[in-house]
Amino acid sequence: MATKKTSMFTLTERITISAATTDTTATIDLGSYVDVGDRQALQIHSVDFIYQGGTANQSAPVAMGSSGLLTVQVTDLNRGGLVFANDRALVASGNLEYDTDAFLTNVTDLYPDNFGKGSDDGRFVVNDALYCTARTSQLAAAAEINVTIRVNCSIVTLSQKDFMSIAIQSTAADN
Repeated sequence: MATKKTSMFTLTERITISAATTDTTATIDLGSYVDVGDRQALQIHSVDFIYQGGTANQSAPVAMGSSGLLTVQVTDLNRGGLVFANDRALVASGNLEYDTDAFLTNVTDLYPDNFGKGSDDGRFVVNDALYCTARTSQLAAAAEINVTIRVNCSIVTLSQKDFMSIAIQSTAADN
């Protein structure tokens, strides 16, 4: 299906949330990695989220200030905000729940953003960008929350049929 052109490497992007209940977005440009003419795609092996406060040594729950939920998603189409789990454009998602009453923190990630154990497993992306969206329900006064997105990926060459199949599916997901 795919021929590897590179070993695995990591792309990172950081979103800084400075307002509660507002979508904060960032884009990971894939223009240098995806080439339609050569049927070159990005194979995503896994996506990790790191939650921090306004400084590198502050935790995100401290920056939230009170009980709340922080949600982050990565999509391969620009949906303009958070999407439902059945959206074909969804690549990865994660939540951080914080409960100040019981002093509990729970990180959940129900979407399988680890795409397999072997080097042949992964999600193939033929679009020219990944779109990152984050939102928190709570934010302490003058605080910020940083979410770092780490995408572990490699560049592959797909057969013509496989490239067309992925491109058609991506176009269909746009409607």
